Amino acid sequence: MTIDPLRLAVIVGSVRDGRFGPTVASWFAGQAASRPDLHVDVIDLVDVPIGGAAPSMSAPAPVLEALGGLTPRLAAADAFVVVTPEYNHSYPAALKNVIDWHNQQFHAKPVAFVSYGGISGGLRAVEHLRAVFAELHAVTTRDTVSFHGAWESFDGNGQPKDPVGPATAAKTLLDQVTWWARILRDAKTTTPYTA
Repeated sequence: MTIDPLRLAVIVGSVRDGRFGPTVASWFAGQAASRPDLHVDVIDLVDVPIGGAAPSMSAPAPVLEALGGLTPRLAAADAFVVVTPEYNHSYPAALKNVIDWHNQQFHAKPVAFVSYGGISGGLRAVEHLRAVFAELHAVTTRDTVSFHGAWESFDGNGQPKDPVGPATAAKTLLDQVTWWARILRDAKTTTPYTA
């Protein structure tokens, strides 16, 4: 029996200069891409220059153009993994703004998290994001991948210095998010989700 691959959007949530997010996201996307049941789309928010523009169809043309490339990719995804740092016990403003521009694109889809930071490993950002995604009718997975002291956890090639623990955590996360994605995708083919 052939199973259609699920479309997994990996969202890089930080846009700051000198950010570490692309290193973490690249490693995780590699873990996900090794699975035959997934098609991975990495969405780096640095490529979506919407700044602090509030959700409105009267937003400046460059903002609407950037969203025109992003929104269909979010809508096409069966599942999401958000790669986020922790800024002041929460998540980046750019990530929140992109989420605020979208709603139905997340309905009845699973969201998982890969976080990184200092001693907390970004987990406080994840806890804040869970409440936000619940408001968007999304399902968040229990298990995460978290890098504590992230800058010291990776080598010069962008790979974890201790590959076993992170790879095991990534497999658990991917098993959960794909289970939810398949169940929800199949359910929506027979019973459309209404919010």
